[in-house]
Amino acid sequence: MAHRLISTLFAAALLMTHADSATAQTPAEPIRYTVGFPAPQTHYMEVTATVPTERRADVELMMAVWTPGSYLVREYERNVEGVSASAPDGRALAVLKSDKNRWRVTTGGSSTVTVKYRVYGHEMSVRTNWIEAGFALVNGAPTFLTLADRTTRAHEVVITPAAGWAKSLTALPDMPGGPHRYRAPDFDTLTDSPIVVGNPAVYEFTVDDKKHYLVNEGEGGVFDGARAAKDLEAIVREYRRMWGFLPYDRYLFLNLLTESGGGLEHKNSSVLMGTRWATRTRRAYNAWLDLASHEFFHVWNIKRLRPVELGPFDYENENHTRSLWIAEGVTDYYADLTLHRAGLITRDEYLDSLSDKIEELQTTPGRLVQSAEMASFDAWIKYYRPDENSINTSISYYTKGSVVALLLDARVRKATNGARSLDDVMKAAYEKYSGTRGYTADEFRVVVEQVAGVSLKAFWDQAVTGTDELDYKEALETLGLRFRSVAVPAERPGKPWLGINTRNDAGRLVVSQVRRDTPALAAGLNVDDEILAIDDYRVRADRLDNRLEQYKPGDKVTLLVARREQLLRLPLTLGTEPPRSWRLEVNPSANDAQQSGRGRWLNPGRA
Repeated sequence: MAHRLISTLFAAALLMTHADSATAQTPAEPIRYTVGFPAPQTHYMEVTATVPTERRADVELMMAVWTPGSYLVREYERNVEGVSASAPDGRALAVLKSDKNRWRVTTGGSSTVTVKYRVYGHEMSVRTNWIEAGFALVNGAPTFLTLADRTTRAHEVVITPAAGWAKSLTALPDMPGGPHRYRAPDFDTLTDSPIVVGNPAVYEFTVDDKKHYLVNEGEGGVFDGARAAKDLEAIVREYRRMWGFLPYDRYLFLNLLTESGGGLEHKNSSVLMGTRWATRTRRAYNAWLDLASHEFFHVWNIKRLRPVELGPFDYENENHTRSLWIAEGVTDYYADLTLHRAGLITRDEYLDSLSDKIEELQTTPGRLVQSAEMASFDAWIKYYRPDENSINTSISYYTKGSVVALLLDARVRKATNGARSLDDVMKAAYEKYSGTRGYTADEFRVVVEQVAGVSLKAFWDQAVTGTDELDYKEALETLGLRFRSVAVPAERPGKPWLGINTRNDAGRLVVSQVRRDTPALAAGLNVDDEILAIDDYRVRADRLDNRLEQYKPGDKVTLLVARREQLLRLPLTLGTEPPRSWRLEVNPSANDAQQSGRGRWLNPGRA
């Protein structure tokens, strides 16, 4: 009897457990949106959202204040207006603005509420919305209100294109029922899947039986889409060779030729902005390819292999990490290196690009003030909010990260006698940390040390967490490179130098930047001073360089400047313009091992 009672109770408990489990696993009701463009020339779209309430007395809706990949609070809610709500029977419901980016809707006991609002979109950037008569770029974060309860739920989107628009393109999975219907499994996917609506030109290519699309808005009969698609295929194939796989089912390059600039990575797509003239000159085209290569590398590095702090995302607050130098800087290192490996740029073009990064870093006074880790951590308050003194106090985690990646690559190659490289580091890190958790800064270092087989603490202290000058000697020797010697004619030992940047303000020669430890700073020249004359002779805004050529380093001059309408005379001793001593070239004296190492670095697929 007791045994039977125990068995009965156990069975009942098991049934209750199964029932509870089934209830817990019941998927949350999706939020369903309709996005329309009844008058796109006004730069507005209209959004209608059907929001489940689970019959709560009220629901809280929120809008993201930033978008992943762009580390600044953007306050997207500023472009939302006319938020209203109604019950299924049409009854108007109360809506209260409860926080800067939140709205509370009184449900009246309804199982769903219909929320309508308008979004203004006229900021030409990869992270915002742009709506005009010809097309629209719809980004998730600045468009969609969602429930603030952070419950994982699907978000379904139906696009109603404007009159004359035939296409909508996005990485979102299609939803049955006709064109322009998409379904994101969660809010993260919705915010990570921009949509282009209009009549763009579309080019298709296949790698590993996976479709890739180049979506060009604004070709204007100028941009060579077929050529660009062919070269993008070469980039994709080279990354496929390096990583060994493509971690998606399909991929879209959303290329907006809007005479602007920028790029933003997404899990299965990217948004690129550039000029329709990019395919007309080699320099401009290489820059466009570099942008595309950079954003595509993010498919692995940051969208799947990411710092632990960057997921799950808090869309309402800053998400600080010390590892943007890895996420962005290492990506930047591979962007143009891969163009060379794919046969799209020459060796000398690649070395020139790498030289530009080294030169930018080494001529930025802030390199001795801010470390790569702190540049990453403070991106929210410094990198995206620069001022005239930024060059003296900070560095770009893109730039220093890419230079550190070069040194790290060479360090691993030397430690393993050329058997391993940064390629192997990234693949090992991906294998270990590309899951839901991500990696910490220390865990990434451990992976590098495991691949290299040596401790890298001293290197890390110098190059990553510290602000000491970087040591290029080992990297150059390992890769068979050297810095080009700069010949200075004996009859003219260097150009005279003030140490400032200027701008032409409607014909006024205005100081825009004063570098640390320069003649201008010592003389007391300020940002926003207008330079009127040198030694009482007028200087035009476009003639400063020509005037300085009349002097030599060490000459004493007097600047006449206007500061807030007051005339000042500033005595100044001209310095010597720093030589361009950071230009890389192949070392003709490199031995066989160094030449072989350079070959494995630049052309691993053919070495």
